[in-house]
Amino acid sequence: MGDGRKFLIGEFSERTGTSIRTLHYYDEIGLLTPEKNPSSGHRLYTDKDVVTLQKIVSLKFLGYSLEQITEMIHKTTFDVSLNDSLHIQKRAFEEKKEQIEAALTSINRVITILEEEGEVDSTVLMSLIHNIQSEKDLAKWLEERAPKEVVDHIFNMPEEEKLSMDKLYVRFSKDVKKLYGKPVQDPEVKELITDFMKETMGYIGDDAAHALGEIDSAEAEQLIEQYPSPFTKEEEAWLNQAMEYYMELEEKLAEQETTDELEMGYTHENKTKG
Repeated sequence: MGDGRKFLIGEFSERTGTSIRTLHYYDEIGLLTPEKNPSSGHRLYTDKDVVTLQKIVSLKFLGYSLEQITEMIHKTTFDVSLNDSLHIQKRAFEEKKEQIEAALTSINRVITILEEEGEVDSTVLMSLIHNIQSEKDLAKWLEERAPKEVVDHIFNMPEEEKLSMDKLYVRFSKDVKKLYGKPVQDPEVKELITDFMKETMGYIGDDAAHALGEIDSAEAEQLIEQYPSPFTKEEEAWLNQAMEYYMELEEKLAEQETTDELEMGYTHENKTKG
């Protein structure tokens, strides 16, 4: 295209790889305005327009908007003052990169769950996706209220363990919906609650559980309200009742074990003295 020829929009589109529709739009907003044939009104593009289009494509690649490009396109040189806007673009791309990585993580975990479960309640699945998406925000919230090592332990665990917790969440949600309405004393309900608590403790550990238990309950309640629940209000009320019932049983059992140990120690001491 170095012979000074002029090209109609179809040929210019083919040579530059830019669609005719895009070229029309650039002309309409004054970003790339070719000459017009005085008799036919057809757009006529030149080598100069190729250079302009290359600038547009390059600046778009760096993330600038068409409005920003319109202001920059006619500059013949750029100096260090461009750095400020480049740093802004860099931060924007870094944020997008984090979003993409988080989205890919969510997709991979959900794909695995669907492959293994076959079918998942839509409310449960959307709740799980939101939880995965919000992990970074939740970690920041916890960092202000719990020791750093606890937060690191919970959120920096291997992906396999995170996936295992996702599966636990899905299975537990599914079983809650299946058992909802049964008496909280029912053996199946007891097995559901005790297994869930045991597996959860296995993942987060005693130290983390203790630290989480120290967080102000009102603040924790406010946080929970920001996360979509996979359960109806009725299911939540039933689940809370079941959890409270078995936590009270555990406390009573622990108290009884302590009493039994003290009594055994007292009996042994008396026998020794005798």
